[in-house]
Amino acid sequence: MTLWSGRVGGSLDPAVWAFLHADDAPLLPYDCEASFQHAERLHAAGLLSDAELTEAERRLAEIALDPSGYLEADEDVHSAIERQLGDLGRKIHAGRSRNDQVAAAFRLYVLDACAEARDEIAALALVVLSFAEAEADTLMPGYTHLQRGQPVTLGHHLLAWVEMLDRDRTRFAAAAAAALESPLGAGALAGSTLGLGAAPGQMRNSIDAVADRDFALDYLYAVSVLYTHLSRIGEEIVLWCSGEFGFVKLPENAATGSSMMPQKLNPDVAELARGKAGTAIGRLTGLLATVKGLPLAYDRDLQEDKAPVFAARLDTRLGLQALAALVAGLGVDRERMAAAASDPLVLATDAAEALVLEGVPFREAHERVASSVRDGSFVPVGTAAESVASRGAPGPGGVREALAEARSRWSR
Repeated sequence: MTLWSGRVGGSLDPAVWAFLHADDAPLLPYDCEASFQHAERLHAAGLLSDAELTEAERRLAEIALDPSGYLEADEDVHSAIERQLGDLGRKIHAGRSRNDQVAAAFRLYVLDACAEARDEIAALALVVLSFAEAEADTLMPGYTHLQRGQPVTLGHHLLAWVEMLDRDRTRFAAAAAAALESPLGAGALAGSTLGLGAAPGQMRNSIDAVADRDFALDYLYAVSVLYTHLSRIGEEIVLWCSGEFGFVKLPENAATGSSMMPQKLNPDVAELARGKAGTAIGRLTGLLATVKGLPLAYDRDLQEDKAPVFAARLDTRLGLQALAALVAGLGVDRERMAAAASDPLVLATDAAEALVLEGVPFREAHERVASSVRDGSFVPVGTAAESVASRGAPGPGGVREALAEARSRWSR
């Protein structure tokens, strides 16, 4: 039986039922939590007895731990919970609708997903940070346009990854803040005549409360930007472990082989992180397209909000964990990196700046050095190591201090 069967006589066409059925099982524990919050409001209004509130708390805790109670015959998780509560479930639905109920449960889900993402981001960042500390002084060329530019260290480069992840952590915190408000009390769209007290953090407008999915969009945006960063990290690992670069070696516990070529060791984790960035962006775009034309308040289109969020949460957890394993096992070919950093042309900027210190205008200095590069007469001033040491924060010469600051920041 559905929660609205009193209005529709007979049974739905099987094709209609299959189309309407919600795939929302991951919401079960969160819906139980939101249901108990509503039960407390009913109790405070004298609509549930002390014994009924105690029973609701016990039964909802049991249901939350046993997903097997959600049957194929249930239209959605809300229907499953009400059915399992029996007569008590029929009372608890007073003063609320599936509209505010699903929004409340979904917000709790997103809050948990944001906390999980922040924890997994921190775990990856600490792995990268340890890697950067071990390679703080390992010389390598820095790149622009994927062409050698100036000498840096691997530690300094890896700290750029850490900074990207720190901004990701902030975005998930913002998404969590957006999900904190409660839509309970909004009912279907206009509240209830039962005189229930305000829910903690209650939203200001009942129509907005049931129609708003900005918090889900904020979460998917945070996942999308995170995956663009993971994609960039993955791309660099793919490049660095190639024969053409040879800067790192893949760990065998985080790489795959070829079904045909016996010699191959493939960076599949890095490639899949790169590939899933497109999927993450697609989920965000898809939900934006779903909500962009909906009239207020609730519309069944919003059933499409949960699948992309559920999938994004799984990809976020698995991707961050797999990349942490990959980065933790990377081996560094320091000689290969040092050889690349010893390319004399990476010191061309230093040569131009040395002329500036002698009083030559920079544009003239740039032209002189460029001319010597062009005719093959360029002679570098100093070494890559000296160049790195001369460029303090935010450059590579301040890497030790930057590492200490990052360690402090991520340990808080």
